Amino acid sequence: MNPNLLLAIPLLPLAAAILAGLAGKLIGRAGAALVTIAGVAAACALSVHVLQLLLTGTPAYNAPVYTWLVSDGVRIEVGFLVDHLTALMMVVVTFVSLCVHVYTIGYMHDDAGYQRFFSYISLFTFAMLMLVMANNFMQLFFGWEAVGVVSYLLIGFWYTRPSAIFANMKAFLVNRVGDFGFLLGIAGVLYCTGSLDYQAAFDAAPSIAGKTFTLFNGHPWSAMTVICICLFIGAMGKSAQVPLHVWLPDSMEGPTPISALIHAATMVTAGIFMVARMSPLFEHSDTALSFVLVIGATTALFMGFLGIINNDIKRVVAYSTLSQLGYMTVALGASAYSVAIFHLMTHAFFKALLFLAAGAVIIAMHHEQDMRKMGGLRHRMPVTYWTSLIGALALIGTPFFSGFYSKTALIDAVEHSHRAGAGYAYFCVVAGVFVTAFYTFRMIFLTFHGKERLDHHAQEHFHDVGWSMKAPLVALAIPALLVGYFTIGPLLFHGYFGSAIQVLEHNDGLADLAREFTGPLSWTLHEFIDPALFLAIGGVASAWYFVLKRPDLADAAHRRFQWLYTLLANKYYFDWFNEHVLAKASRGLGLALWRGGDQAVIDGVLVNGSAGAIGWLAQRARSVQTGLLYSYAFWMIVGLVLLLGWFLLRL
Repeated sequence: MNPNLLLAIPLLPLAAAILAGLAGKLIGRAGAALVTIAGVAAACALSVHVLQLLLTGTPAYNAPVYTWLVSDGVRIEVGFLVDHLTALMMVVVTFVSLCVHVYTIGYMHDDAGYQRFFSYISLFTFAMLMLVMANNFMQLFFGWEAVGVVSYLLIGFWYTRPSAIFANMKAFLVNRVGDFGFLLGIAGVLYCTGSLDYQAAFDAAPSIAGKTFTLFNGHPWSAMTVICICLFIGAMGKSAQVPLHVWLPDSMEGPTPISALIHAATMVTAGIFMVARMSPLFEHSDTALSFVLVIGATTALFMGFLGIINNDIKRVVAYSTLSQLGYMTVALGASAYSVAIFHLMTHAFFKALLFLAAGAVIIAMHHEQDMRKMGGLRHRMPVTYWTSLIGALALIGTPFFSGFYSKTALIDAVEHSHRAGAGYAYFCVVAGVFVTAFYTFRMIFLTFHGKERLDHHAQEHFHDVGWSMKAPLVALAIPALLVGYFTIGPLLFHGYFGSAIQVLEHNDGLADLAREFTGPLSWTLHEFIDPALFLAIGGVASAWYFVLKRPDLADAAHRRFQWLYTLLANKYYFDWFNEHVLAKASRGLGLALWRGGDQAVIDGVLVNGSAGAIGWLAQRARSVQTGLLYSYAFWMIVGLVLLLGWFLLRL
């Protein structure tokens, strides 16, 4: 595979971002849009070409492209590992990014930061491509941090809003917590192998599994468990797993296109991709995988509950993203890495579709986001309605839609897992099916069905969106509908990933499913009797009943279970705990160190104290300088007596 071809894929969006960002005034609004769309479109076409090459038998590419430095035998390089896993991610990232770029033409049309926004999203695409194409931990960390920095810029894009600044700072700080663990994991790999290269770490995995770290006296820990848990803490930050999930709902303060880009197909899936890439390491630590399994299951179910009581259309989709990321993490913990990537792919399409559809509704409603002020929009916005419905049906796992295949495979994989925590995880993912269906169709019914509840301002300014925003919806609706049916066999049961994903034989829960798989149609018919499908139907029916048929029952339930509503409305008090306990304790510690350490000890004792002591000593010494001859003679005699006394004592 030609390395120049691979270099062009991330560098084209980078060049477009630089041109739009630094020469935006010269090339104008249309020029900025054109150059960034062209750059991402070219990267998408080349990514599809790379995938085709791999599918036709071209071997995977794994080599350094540029050596930055060599320090103590450790090579710091830019290199690419492009195999079937990477190629799939490249196609998903660039295709969704292309749809978002086109959508942005209409969404940001009246915004003063038009060129700047195009520059940011193109730069974000570059950072994500560098992350997924990396063949070493240093480049992985570069891409990891780069997507974090650009997401900070995008979430706070409307920097005149205090809420946007709070949200991007919150995202930045929470991700730094996760990234600290991630960096410790990379340091552990370097300590055990002496290299930052993926392949070196993968080859050394069995030997690392036999080593221990003594973190506390007398308590040895498995080196592999420590490394994998630290790496996963990084994934918890990027992929918004409990308790590092708190940044993602607030990041809805940014423009809607970045919600589709960051929270559907790129940044939040980076952690899922990383764990799948590190499968040769994670497979040697059941403890780490159980930790992954439990965290993912908790996120999948309990974040879904928050979508039920939310009335902001973007935040409902955001909580859905949190829940679905939990599903992917559960698959990772069950050693079903291919299922996690399969769900990542299908989710990227239908969740980007739902975010962009929500943005279309917001623009049509003149920036109104409260679903209680919508209703009946299916007649006013038919394209948005039908594409939203496709996305919603895919999300809840409707047969023949893409999400059905990835979600049922995921649930079956967890059911066949014997890992500690699998029972709890299975309950969470199955119960989450009902919850997902309920909040998804509550959103659909409140927004598009029932009587219109538009206020005077929305009625006066309502307008359907143009085709620059509708076309990406249609483009995403096609894979949201079809991609699962055509890819379940190759991705899960026909060895598409090859050696890119490694699963030890005793952990291979998909083996039983593979023996039963005879095709996507038979899979669909078999899953018709699965309890998850009936739970999904129950969730849709419940949403219809409580939203359209008997909304008074929802109000009654609200009053009856006020304590539960308060708990959910306060998001399980994670934000309260962070702000009033962790942040307050951190500020208190900082204040104590400032006043007690800096002011009292360093300034008061060491700096000002030493200067004061020298001044006092100088003042005392000055009193000896009288200018009288007999005084000097006296002190000379005193000095001579002291010297003689010291000499006699030595004898």
